[in-house]
Amino acid sequence: MRSTQTHCYCVLETMAVQHSLEVSNGSCNDDEDHLIRTGTIWTCIAHIITAVIGSGVLSLAWSTAQLGWIAGPVSMLCFAMVTYVSSFLLSDCHRSPDPVTGARNYTYMDAVRVNLGRKQTWVCGLLQYLSMFGTGIAYTITTSTSMRAIQKSNCYHKRGHQASCSYGDGFYMLLFGGVQIVFSQIPDFHNMEWLSIVAAIMSFSYSSIGFALGLAKVIGNGMIKGTIAGVPESTSTEKLWKVSQALGDIAFAYPYSIILIEIQNTLKSPPPENKTMKKASMIAIFITTFFYLCCGCFGYAAFGNNTPGNLLTGFGFYEPYWLIDFANACIVLHLVGGYQMFSQPVFAFVEKWLAQKYPNSGFVNDLYKVQIPYLQPYQTNLLRICFRTAYVVSTTSVAMLFPYFNQLLGFLGAFNFWPLAIYFPVKMYFVQRKIGPWTRKWVVLQTYSLVCLLVGAVALVGSLEGLISKKLS
Repeated sequence: MRSTQTHCYCVLETMAVQHSLEVSNGSCNDDEDHLIRTGTIWTCIAHIITAVIGSGVLSLAWSTAQLGWIAGPVSMLCFAMVTYVSSFLLSDCHRSPDPVTGARNYTYMDAVRVNLGRKQTWVCGLLQYLSMFGTGIAYTITTSTSMRAIQKSNCYHKRGHQASCSYGDGFYMLLFGGVQIVFSQIPDFHNMEWLSIVAAIMSFSYSSIGFALGLAKVIGNGMIKGTIAGVPESTSTEKLWKVSQALGDIAFAYPYSIILIEIQNTLKSPPPENKTMKKASMIAIFITTFFYLCCGCFGYAAFGNNTPGNLLTGFGFYEPYWLIDFANACIVLHLVGGYQMFSQPVFAFVEKWLAQKYPNSGFVNDLYKVQIPYLQPYQTNLLRICFRTAYVVSTTSVAMLFPYFNQLLGFLGAFNFWPLAIYFPVKMYFVQRKIGPWTRKWVVLQTYSLVCLLVGAVALVGSLEGLISKKLS
């Protein structure tokens, strides 16, 4: 937190679950809160792409292989449409009661509290922060896998593709955790624009490389591999588990609902934030879907039934080894920013809650100025240092216990897909727009919610089975 001279707190009504703290980076403006917002449609797109095109893109070729040539691409297009509908509904919940002139909701939880009440806020908060914590774990696993892949790629290049090039994950997870301890000291979401832009550039880079390598291999093979039904399994039960896990992986790769309102809260106005957010979401989802279809389809076309779980670390591609190394380095740099995108809301929530609960505590509130050479003085406090360090240590520790890429992505995606991306946005939209029961719009959105619930349930069961099986094997 910054000193009281640079804070202008917005007084909100008493709530059961405290909303996350917004931290000022400048003086007050004439809006109802304390922050001068500088976000544009381009920074918004960068934030979204940083949040969406992450480790999930690397598993989409495997997901397409499980679903087959028809169900795979269709599933990605369906999840793209679901994600846009969700973002469209949720972007109108940034302000209440009017989506243009109403009071700001700073976080997803604030929007749920204002529109749906206290009990559902607790449920939302639990799911949202568990999801963010799980994403941090997934990103730690993915980063270590990519760092290990760089080492294995160089080994294969020197000693041949049949060489025994085995390396552990633990050291790389600890290294990534150490880097995140440093980046976690970034004060808040509003100070992350530069990191999101760098991360978005990295995501374009490795997605393009994955697409290009898949296309080159298809041309080299002289044929398109794969079948309509996807990878065959020995029993129908095993096939069902694989299909449901693939759906979970795709579900993980798309939605960004849990941080949409936090991103929207960085946008300047005019124009109205909800209009900018809807336009940015459309552009970002279109770009994302293009890369997802390219990586998923060309990866499957290149490898068929032998498609690896992680396109750039499963070593379907060996050469050119330097390009594989570069792509994996881009993944690492991107996930440094991606980790922070999903961690900063957790940091803000806990620090705000403790600051309000212990207003006289020096540990929580006293600020210390740190002078970093060639940079402006940096203000921090003991709470920020201790809590954020402990948080990074906890995600790193869990990642070391469950280093299972595809299974964990599927479980996380299925776990938060329906409640956070579908249920709460639909319910809040009903309240915001005063949509009555059994009207046409109510029936359509309820049907949409029910279908997504069924898909999410199938994906969750299959992904949980895969995670448990992998742990026991």
